[in-house]
Amino acid sequence: MTKAGLQALLSHWLRNPMQLFTLIVGLSLATALWSGVQAVNAEARASYDAAAQTLGEGQFAQITSADGVIPQADYIRLRRAGWLVSPVVEGRLDGVRLIGLDPLTSPSGMAPMGVRDESLSTDVLIGGVLFATQETFDRLEGHDVSHIVTPDAAPNVIITDVGTTQRLLGLENTLSRLLVSPVQPVVQTPISEVTPTLTLRAPQDGSDVGRLTDSFHLNLTAFGLLSFAVGIFIVHGAIGLAFEQRRPVIRTLRALGFPLRRLIALIAIELLVISLVAGVIGIGLGYIVAAALLPDVAATISGLYGESVSGTLQLRPEWWLSGLMIAVGGTCMAAAASLFQLARMPLLASARPRAWAMQAGRGRLYQAILAVALLILAVFLGAVGNGLAAGFGMLAALLIGAALALPVILDRILAFGASRARSVMAEWFWADTRQQLPGLSLALMALLLAMAANVGVSTMVSSFRLTFTGFLDQRLASEFYVYADDADQAAALQTYLVPRVDQVLPIQSANQNVRGLPSEIYGPTAHSTYRENWLFLQAAPEAWAQIEAGEGAAINEQLARRADVAIGDEITLAGEPFPVLGIYGDYGNPIGQVIVTEIAFNRLFPEIRPLRFGVRMDTANVPALADALREDFGLEDANMVNQAGIKAFSLSVFDRTFTVTGALNVLTLAVAGFAILMSLLTLATMRLPQLAPVWAQGLTRAQLGRIEIIRAVLLALLTTVLALPLGLALAWTLLAIVNVEAFGWRLPMFLFPLDYARLAIFAVGAAVLAALWPARKLARTRPSDLLKVFSNER
Repeated sequence: MTKAGLQALLSHWLRNPMQLFTLIVGLSLATALWSGVQAVNAEARASYDAAAQTLGEGQFAQITSADGVIPQADYIRLRRAGWLVSPVVEGRLDGVRLIGLDPLTSPSGMAPMGVRDESLSTDVLIGGVLFATQETFDRLEGHDVSHIVTPDAAPNVIITDVGTTQRLLGLENTLSRLLVSPVQPVVQTPISEVTPTLTLRAPQDGSDVGRLTDSFHLNLTAFGLLSFAVGIFIVHGAIGLAFEQRRPVIRTLRALGFPLRRLIALIAIELLVISLVAGVIGIGLGYIVAAALLPDVAATISGLYGESVSGTLQLRPEWWLSGLMIAVGGTCMAAAASLFQLARMPLLASARPRAWAMQAGRGRLYQAILAVALLILAVFLGAVGNGLAAGFGMLAALLIGAALALPVILDRILAFGASRARSVMAEWFWADTRQQLPGLSLALMALLLAMAANVGVSTMVSSFRLTFTGFLDQRLASEFYVYADDADQAAALQTYLVPRVDQVLPIQSANQNVRGLPSEIYGPTAHSTYRENWLFLQAAPEAWAQIEAGEGAAINEQLARRADVAIGDEITLAGEPFPVLGIYGDYGNPIGQVIVTEIAFNRLFPEIRPLRFGVRMDTANVPALADALREDFGLEDANMVNQAGIKAFSLSVFDRTFTVTGALNVLTLAVAGFAILMSLLTLATMRLPQLAPVWAQGLTRAQLGRIEIIRAVLLALLTTVLALPLGLALAWTLLAIVNVEAFGWRLPMFLFPLDYARLAIFAVGAAVLAALWPARKLARTRPSDLLKVFSNER
């Protein structure tokens, strides 16, 4: 009996291969977008973990100095005073991060590089052997060094011994920081007595990189879930339609004595097999999507956070297993209502096939009530919620509530159109469109979400780009920038430039924690360049005059929000208090920043000498000055950058940063168009009983096909119009709530009507393309097929 029941159920797919194709493709696309995003996230997190393991970030306490330079003599004094510390030297070599460790004293030794204590050799200790990935070694130019390829090393990081690092970087007798062993002697001389210029920093609970990038990956995951939701609409529709069409078979099997529980179990097993097949296909497609997106994700993380991510994709279990699980879970969610309905269906329930169940008035009322409740919840979370969880909760409630409200709103609009009809043909068009609405509602919800995501994200990105361009114009006020290789060259350059240009503005900075947050302290020269171009979001009266007089400091928006610092509050820099007189926008910077006057900076950090200079001069004279610096100082092009070059580079990084979200938007819109296509195709054949009488009364098949296209355009236009306010609400949420919590700054929101019009054209175009096939199929329906409608009892 079980075999016969299974054959009866499977025969449905043999008679309706298009539905099976719709189900598998819809679930595959949904799984592909989700698993692709998770693959990218998994690869990035693997790179962070490799970096944390390789460098020991956050695992051990560290001893640091204000300027990032520790004399080697101080390290020796600490060791003699009983401190079990290990030296670390760090710098850049051909754009690669070079780190020197002491394998004998380092708390983790060289174990991250695959070298255990018993395997230590003279080459590893002092022989200049470098450990990194092959991809990292390929970036080195002109260095004949011994190296060992370690595939599990962090990308763009080279590990070697301290002496080799000092030699390659030209850092004689200096260290970057000291790692503190977890086990220390009971009696020690306090650090302040051994060397008062150094400070002990406690181990961190988690990686700074992880905290900074969590928000980025949370955004990617949210897009993956949105894409998956759009795909699940297709799956839900295909499963629901299959249940409706199989009602006669189910009634017959039950009338013949087939147990209900066994019937439900067979259908569940059938869907499980289909979901596993579609999940495997989706994982393969997701791998392709992830491989295409990973280079741009790596550029994004490098541009936003300065961290490296491997450019190669690996088949990691955490993402492909999650893809299979979400494929099965999505199918279960899509089939739950139908299985529940089957379990409660009376034995002799009506077996009439129908394209889609017209929602009862009470059901539509419940849906409207739920939609209103979710929209109210979204408003409530936006008004009183705090944190990323509240921001994404608001987004979820807003999108789901709007999607549920869409069929109700469209039904009222179509009812209004029908009430204004002035001809029988127009009245039939409105009534027939309204009758089709339940069958197309899921596809239209998918289109609504895809359009809203496109409008919201394009508004956010365009607003960010407009603000960022203005921000660059303000910040990059100098016409020319020069970078020295060392302090002696910097002093000679400054002396050389002063009589030849209008103004030389030294750029100097130091790293320090401000209120427990990592920050950069800048000391610019008092000059009109900063007063005229650095605009404050909030400021005390005469803020610049007081800052230039050394009476206060300005901080960026990130530090103000994360440390809860307001105008007038005090912050401590190198042990000296400074009142906060101004808060400025600092878009794209993940850490805090403080500005004091040059005089105050030199007092706080007397050992730091500027190596970078902004040069104010006539733009026309920049090429001549660059040629003179090449000839007189031998400066490379990399040490000289004009304003236009920096802007072009910054904007190129920005554009690559948001390529990922743009690609996901295109994919969600494509999936929504596919949902409309599949819905129209599955409804086309089942609508013959409604269309045959109209054809019999004189309307040609070609006219019916054109009406189908007009109907699709109408519904797409209405959905697009409703998606615009939803997308703008989404953009506001991203800019005012999510962006503030994730990155620490708030962006102004701008409107871009031409972009919205372009998206509307794309949406309508997708609907037209989706309707062309069903319309052509209807226009070519044989008259005999239409006449057969009248031969059956309806």
